[in-house]
Amino acid sequence: MTRSAGTPGESSGDRTASVGPGTGASATGDGLVRRRRARRLRIAALGACVLVLGGLGAGLAAYVKLSGNITADEAAAEELGRYEKERPTALVKGAQNILLIGSDTRSGPGNARYGHDNGTERSDTVILLHLAADRRSATAVSLPRDLMVNVPSCRKPDGSRTEPTFAMFNYAYETGGSACLIRTVEKLTDIRVDHHVVVDFTGFKRMVDAVDGVEVCLKQPVTDKDAELRLPAGRVTLDGEQALGYVRARKSLGDGSDTDRMERQQRFLGALVNKVRGEDVLLNPVKLYPVLDAATSSLTTDPALASLRGLYQLVRGLREIPTDRVRFMTVPRESYVHNVNRDQLVEPEAGKLFARLRADQPVEVTGVVPRDPGANGSIPGVNSPSAGSNTPHSAPDSPPVRDSSAQPSGYGEYVFEAAFDGGTPLAGPVRAPSPTPTFHGNTAADDPCG
Repeated sequence: MTRSAGTPGESSGDRTASVGPGTGASATGDGLVRRRRARRLRIAALGACVLVLGGLGAGLAAYVKLSGNITADEAAAEELGRYEKERPTALVKGAQNILLIGSDTRSGPGNARYGHDNGTERSDTVILLHLAADRRSATAVSLPRDLMVNVPSCRKPDGSRTEPTFAMFNYAYETGGSACLIRTVEKLTDIRVDHHVVVDFTGFKRMVDAVDGVEVCLKQPVTDKDAELRLPAGRVTLDGEQALGYVRARKSLGDGSDTDRMERQQRFLGALVNKVRGEDVLLNPVKLYPVLDAATSSLTTDPALASLRGLYQLVRGLREIPTDRVRFMTVPRESYVHNVNRDQLVEPEAGKLFARLRADQPVEVTGVVPRDPGANGSIPGVNSPSAGSNTPHSAPDSPPVRDSSAQPSGYGEYVFEAAFDGGTPLAGPVRAPSPTPTFHGNTAADDPCG
């Protein structure tokens, strides 16, 4: 029994002596090294877990914040659902048509400085953006706010309904919001609008600031008190506030027409796209986050886009589009026959443009302006049935001869269009297939000072 309590031969000294190097007790033993190495590995693993969890937490927080920035336009979705049966059918799977709406609302943070908030808002800018099914091209068509159109019966904010009317395009959004504007566009173009995005003044400014400004080119110095602009001639990088004044100004830039203002907006958007693509913003998370944060703030979209996932799916399809295939143009139009201060579509050019977008067929743009533009800054079509007698039927035994006096081209450079429909002969001898029609406009690759 005394041995079990620690008799000679089983003393602590004997036990210690029996433990030699390499068994784990020595200060220089391999066991201690292994324990220290294991402890370091556990600490490293714990640190990695903390970093991963922290990264996931930060990523989740960023996702929640960005998604929370966006307002879902549930009212518009409900109203459009009421008229689903009368809406156009999408013809090409994968092609997307997005209505971009620049709102002039004075409500919300930062917008009151641009005027009194009377409780209404108008569509300061409306662009129909068509994304090709193969995502190799994008076409942005500006629709003038002074265009005379048929506006359907729409639900007003107070729940009452308007009567169908023939009015300015701007009336649709002011009266019935996004749903009324979308239905008006669909009736005008017969193109299904898949998504819509509404951006106010503040959201626009933040997006420009997030990319550290956008470069434009001014032919002469600009001083505009109303637009709060004071800019030198030449290449100028605009911040958000300056950019807003630049795209909205009418008195100090150009000829004061809405035509000139829309073309200026198109050139600016092209420069913005080029800036984002040129600096690989879409591929760099560090650069992309502030842009997304700015882009999603003050943003209202249809419910399908009202999340970061929805927007990402959209943006992902834009990353591979070459900048020279991101095209901007204004719908072919001219002064309204009963009021020179209003617009009407130029036909058949406008109808042909809508038909090509509806069928996901390509169009081209040129910066060359015709020598004899129409009233109110419009550019009538050339080489179309409405542009003179030199049609494909004028020379039945040979390809039509293009009148050199009709150059340079404008909105409707539709060569052979009367004899061909999608490349299939309608009548007469077989001729060369119809080339892609060309419209006056610009691309995101164009040099603003070019």
